[in-house]
Amino acid sequence: MAAGVFLSGARYVLGEQEVHHTELPGLEAKAAEYGLAVNAGLWGWGSVFRTERGLDDLAVEAGAKTLRACGIDPGEVDALVFCCTSSPGPPEGHGSFLRGVLTRLGLGDIAVYGVGMGRCVNLLSGLDIATALVTTGRYRRVLVVTTDRVFDEDTRITGYALFSDGGAACLVHAEANGEATDGAYELLGCASAQETASLDWSSEISSDLAKRVNEELLGPRGMRTAEVDALLHANIYLPLLVMKERQAGFGTGQLDTTNTTRVGHCFAADPLINLADREASGRTRPGGFYLLASSVPGSRIGVLARKPGGATHVR
Repeated sequence: MAAGVFLSGARYVLGEQEVHHTELPGLEAKAAEYGLAVNAGLWGWGSVFRTERGLDDLAVEAGAKTLRACGIDPGEVDALVFCCTSSPGPPEGHGSFLRGVLTRLGLGDIAVYGVGMGRCVNLLSGLDIATALVTTGRYRRVLVVTTDRVFDEDTRITGYALFSDGGAACLVHAEANGEATDGAYELLGCASAQETASLDWSSEISSDLAKRVNEELLGPRGMRTAEVDALLHANIYLPLLVMKERQAGFGTGQLDTTNTTRVGHCFAADPLINLADREASGRTRPGGFYLLASSVPGSRIGVLARKPGGATHVR
């Protein structure tokens, strides 16, 4: 990937109703259904965030936060990559839905790229697309937004995560474009690995696919997995998360599981939420390497980012 492509203004929004896991209806029945011991500390059960707002409201709020953080006018955005697991209504309504999002964000007549069907890797697919569009010079500024919520409360508790409603956004842009530099990360590469035979939801998450992504991202740079400052992963149940990522070569010190308990699993938004929180809490360093990654059965996507400044070589 050519140098000079950046991710800035990572921001997110959560549902307005914080619900402790003990208040979720049917928790014990669901735990029994999935064979889970009712042990919050084991799984990382904490709070989830629920909303009555629409997907468009979450998308607009997240996107507006990013534009403000980057200090740019909406008219300076060239394209929108919109990521969503649940298509909002029948296809006949998609145009008016996107029109509302574009209009409320002040984006005008720009290109829109829709990303779906990837489940919880949708955001990282969107980042890959946005990075390619900027790298090739097609656009200079691309707003990436992901938004999702639970519509059937019976699906909020699953065998691998407690789901929260929310959205997240960031700006992918060319170097020296006038954006605010606080919270900017150089995008060094995007990689994906897929095993078509395992795409069915009944399959397990594969640590082998994660290893393939690591090798594609880190190998050409002469880096080892241990040289990544932090893995910004999906906020799924702790035993599953830790086991699979340790098998992929990451150490426990590279995993930050705080948000698994604090906010739960926000669909595809988790890696960006975790990056935003890490930056806001001062737990990034100039020259540090951060890997945004997420897996679903049969698929793994990773995006390697470096915070500008500091030494240019790996540690």
